[in-house]
Amino acid sequence: MKDNDEMPGHLVRRFQQIAVAVFLSEVEAAGFDLTPVQYAALAAIRTNPGIDQVTLAGLIAYDRTTITGVVDRLAQKGFLVRQASSRDRRARELQMTDAGRKTLRAITPAVEAAQRVMLRGLTEKEAKELMRLLRKAISAGNELSRAPLRDAATGNRNS
Repeated sequence: MKDNDEMPGHLVRRFQQIAVAVFLSEVEAAGFDLTPVQYAALAAIRTNPGIDQVTLAGLIAYDRTTITGVVDRLAQKGFLVRQASSRDRRARELQMTDAGRKTLRAITPAVEAAQRVMLRGLTEKEAKELMRLLRKAISAGNELSRAPLRDAATGNRNS
């Protein structure tokens, strides 16, 4: 039987724990109250204004049933609004508010600092290689996820 430090699942889980802790620490130190998922959602909405919640969930590889809570919290913070869709009466389009855009701009240095802290034990070359290998492994396993990453333009799974 392998030790935990030889199991990719264990190592990925540990890195995720560290990544979330570092993100929250850097963001809080900069005076913001935003989770990594909330940040990812805001960034996706900035890039794709007017998307609906289902599309948002696919773009950030988040569960469709729990994305509602993320959107609710962002709306409560005044960072986005839901508007009736002009294409589908059942859907609600998501638009960033001025406060959301301002927060996203202001929080960027803290988010970038968090990324550097997460990789601080690696050389620049090692960090690039880690990122390349993570993207490769994630791409190969995308369909296995309960919340696969989807392409913005087509809605297809990125694999």
